[in-house]
Amino acid sequence: MNTADFLDPLIDSSFKGFPHNSPALRLSQIGAKGWNVLRGDLPLPLAVIRREPMRRNLAWMLDFAKTRGLGLTPHGKTSMSPQLFRQQLDAGAWGMTVANVTQLRVAVAAGAQRSLIANQVFAAMDLQCIDDLLQSQAGLRIVFLVDSVDQLGLIEAWRQEHPGEHAFEVLLEVGVPGGRTGCRELTQAMQLAARLHASAAVRLVGVECYEGLAASGNTEQDQPYAQRLTDLLVAVARACDEQDLFDSSEVLLSAGGSAIFDLVTSALGTALGRPVQGLLRSGCYVTSDQGNYKRMMSAVAARTGCGAGLEAAMEVWARVQSCPEPGLAILAVGKRDISYDLEMPIPLLHCRRDSTEPNTASADWKISALNDQHAYLRGSGAKHAALQVGDLICLGISHPCTTFDKWRWMPLVDDAYKVCDAIVTVF
Repeated sequence: MNTADFLDPLIDSSFKGFPHNSPALRLSQIGAKGWNVLRGDLPLPLAVIRREPMRRNLAWMLDFAKTRGLGLTPHGKTSMSPQLFRQQLDAGAWGMTVANVTQLRVAVAAGAQRSLIANQVFAAMDLQCIDDLLQSQAGLRIVFLVDSVDQLGLIEAWRQEHPGEHAFEVLLEVGVPGGRTGCRELTQAMQLAARLHASAAVRLVGVECYEGLAASGNTEQDQPYAQRLTDLLVAVARACDEQDLFDSSEVLLSAGGSAIFDLVTSALGTALGRPVQGLLRSGCYVTSDQGNYKRMMSAVAARTGCGAGLEAAMEVWARVQSCPEPGLAILAVGKRDISYDLEMPIPLLHCRRDSTEPNTASADWKISALNDQHAYLRGSGAKHAALQVGDLICLGISHPCTTFDKWRWMPLVDDAYKVCDAIVTVF
């Protein structure tokens, strides 16, 4: 993979949202074109990232981790953008988190020397890829999760058929009944830890959990749930330490999604008989959102006193394409362009077709439904009645992951919506 082409690829009009009449450009050339979203220089719909709020988010989350003695290992599945990976690493992230080996290859190509696959790895092709990467790049570190003897057996069988000098570094994953992956209780986890320690195919270097599945934004519910899970993580880590089952001089303890990450930080700093590196894996913080994570961040702020915290940095702009009846405007944007898995898009701004000055959307404006390419904007009153075909509407999102994956590129814009840079995604 050519690193220069990977980080600075050619973008052309085959990319949704790129100007139809523009020649192909390197990503690094786009900021010099002087394009402005509100002036109509780019075709809509268009997802954009507001540069300054995003930069503040990068700095805020890194500071949050560092002041608690933790390393930040952002989950790359949120953006799958090599340019954002590079910015996160350059800002001081310990490494990158990914969900699978395909994503791992993107992170490594973007410059990640340390990667955590927050998932179980056992397929022959995936193990071979990890082994090849470790052999080809000195200093590379790749860690993945194990939660069963069955998985370990598959890894050992593969290694027996493919002898090599690298034992795979693994974290033992713990979970909760009814949850996703992970050992459910201490005895089960310790039986697995003993087997991992005895295996020549792997090295047990830490313990991991993921607390975000049951996050509600209600502290009275979230706190005891996170506490039960992290209590198990700490119990396993201490027992492994006491029984000398870790195969490393430093123990990795990892947790932390994007919703209740503050509730796991104390567990990740647990003192053991050897040094501990706590790793926080939040990913959605890079742009946050105007819905689900805004609510979650409000609860984090109330618990920690950290102030406003993260800001929503991603928006999707679309045009009014029809006003077929009173109280209804149809926007030319739909499920192919914007997230809808957690809740409908949120009208934020309105810019008349003959203006470049956006105004706040009325509080009663709602997106009631989405088709593949259409959104139903409902409202009442004179402001909604004055909507015209060609007007611009800015929509907020709830869940950045499922908007990122709908776009091959996104411009970064300043506060006046002038395009100043861009990113690509590799899903």
